[in-house]
Amino acid sequence: MLVFNEERELVLQEAPQGLYMPDGGKMEQVMAWRAGMSPDPTMMGAVRTLLTGIGEDPEREGLLDTPKRVAKMLREVTSGYSVDLDAVINGARFEASYSEPIVVRNMTFYSMCEHHMLPFHGKAHVAYLPAGRVVGLSKIPRVVEIFARRLQVQERMTDQIADFLHEKLEPRGVAVILEGVHFCAVMRGVGQPDGLMRTQAARAESDELRRQLLALAGGER
Repeated sequence: MLVFNEERELVLQEAPQGLYMPDGGKMEQVMAWRAGMSPDPTMMGAVRTLLTGIGEDPEREGLLDTPKRVAKMLREVTSGYSVDLDAVINGARFEASYSEPIVVRNMTFYSMCEHHMLPFHGKAHVAYLPAGRVVGLSKIPRVVEIFARRLQVQERMTDQIADFLHEKLEPRGVAVILEGVHFCAVMRGVGQPDGLMRTQAARAESDELRRQLLALAGGER
């Protein structure tokens, strides 16, 4: 498992797959841990089956290590399953008298569509109105990244980010907007390389505040 030594340095150790890992906000270390785990024979066998199914020869030179690479890649890009979300923001929530909206825009995210297991990527924008408590600036991109590094649909991911920030910060309101390009609509199906999907979610104490926060997250002033 992931543990800390007396100097609070992260120590990487093997742990059962699926265990939540308190990372202290260090998502990249959890990614390295998952990518460095021993290859999963079941996953590699499944990749070989897929290669055969599309008409390839898993034994040809260029594909000999592909099952191992794919298994490693999938563990890395789905590292969000192994992060303890509470550990990410613990120690980074602060009492503050600041009472104006806080906006963090243009956060890049990469995720995997759960329907076709093809990537989608884009920008995330968050606005919240604190009610006596703020969070360290770097933690909002961390939260976005953790939810993104799972098999996802953009609509659910938008709600998850909004719900988590609303629960943990207890603000007067929070708004989240995601803008994503989905490769399931770019390289297959309808073939729309310029298509941009926009989703939004807001949790606020009034409809007016909800509208204001969504406008701020969307870049309106």
